[in-house]
Amino acid sequence: MKSLSANLKDSLAVALVACLLFGPFLGLQLRDGDNGNLALTPRPELLAIAVGLTFIARFLMLLWHDHRPRRPPAAGLSYAMAKTGKYFAPALLVVAVALPLIPGIANSYVDLGVLIMTYIMLGWGLNIVVGLAGLLDLGYVAFYAVGAYSYALLSQNFGLSFWECLPLCGILAAAWGIFLGFPVLRLRGDYLAIVTLAFGEIIRLVITNWVALTGGPNGIDGIPHPSLFGLKFSMAGGPGTFAGFLGIDPTPSQRTGYLYYIILALALLTNWVTLRLRKQPLGRAWEALREDEIACRSLGINLRNTKLTAFAIGAMFGGFAGCFFATREGFISPDSFTFIESATVLAIVVLGGAGSQLGIVLAACVMIGVPELLQSLQIYRMLIFGLALVVIMVVRPRGFISTRRPTVSLGHAKIIGAELISEGRG
Repeated sequence: MKSLSANLKDSLAVALVACLLFGPFLGLQLRDGDNGNLALTPRPELLAIAVGLTFIARFLMLLWHDHRPRRPPAAGLSYAMAKTGKYFAPALLVVAVALPLIPGIANSYVDLGVLIMTYIMLGWGLNIVVGLAGLLDLGYVAFYAVGAYSYALLSQNFGLSFWECLPLCGILAAAWGIFLGFPVLRLRGDYLAIVTLAFGEIIRLVITNWVALTGGPNGIDGIPHPSLFGLKFSMAGGPGTFAGFLGIDPTPSQRTGYLYYIILALALLTNWVTLRLRKQPLGRAWEALREDEIACRSLGINLRNTKLTAFAIGAMFGGFAGCFFATREGFISPDSFTFIESATVLAIVVLGGAGSQLGIVLAACVMIGVPELLQSLQIYRMLIFGLALVVIMVVRPRGFISTRRPTVSLGHAKIIGAELISEGRG
């Protein structure tokens, strides 16, 4: 009974907060008055329904937490996916490779696959900093912007192609990652998050106000698209184009499919490099830094080099993704690199499970794919999406795949259960 009364008090408190939050939005409506002026009309029924649903949802969630069965450490969805990952991941890869080749598939679905793959690559790049090294980065969009603007400026001013600019964009973004890493070597937690957030805003303000170089708020247009061995994907057809070379009619799906396989290759490269680095001394140093910085220092690990390499390599993959974004869109502006982009990528990493490559793929499909597929619901799609995220984080607070398998271990590697992985401590 004590637990029941505590749950009721907690639910009433949450309902009171909901009443204060929903009151101005649901409890009042702006209408045209009789004399032509605007007037506020109360809607107590709608407000009562919203507050009541909030009370019921909170009470049921508390009851579920009190009476749910306590599973053993290695049980649950995370353990099952960790055990079946070697089969599930290749199946996802086969689906990803075959997606544009499905007969009759709409071009919009392939374009959605390009968007999802871009965020998967960004998530894998940020996962090096957040998931492996344990460094909270809220300004990852800065490296995304560096890669995009580097390609736009190099291609227009020096006539370089996409494939020539791609490694240069990664190098420039990595250099900015090192530039960010030096001032924050002694910062941790919230202070590190604030500085990285400020860095992302500084980059956005620079590209907004440096009009002579970046075009300012007007952005840069006319960015060239990638070619295939010198063949362009043009709807005009004719000599020098992909369709003209093969003697077929040009269609938008040809260019979209080519872009899809480019970002798929870049994402797989990011995944392969990350998995290889995790087994190297550098990757093990990242994991040691994530678990305990003081213990890491006591073991003689160079924290400066460990942090700088994490920032640099993560930024490099962000630069690659930015380069691809610029060539895909053909136009970039500061509006494409706001804080919401960093927040979205960080949410993908957290929702998938920090340090989990497969979890990030699943989270990107949920975070990016679901809202796009719910476009027909218009204003209600974000409400449904937000409720789904709340439910997921209540049921899986540490992400889709919250278990952790040590990269290197003495003897048989045992899976670390989710209950041993607490938020804020790795």
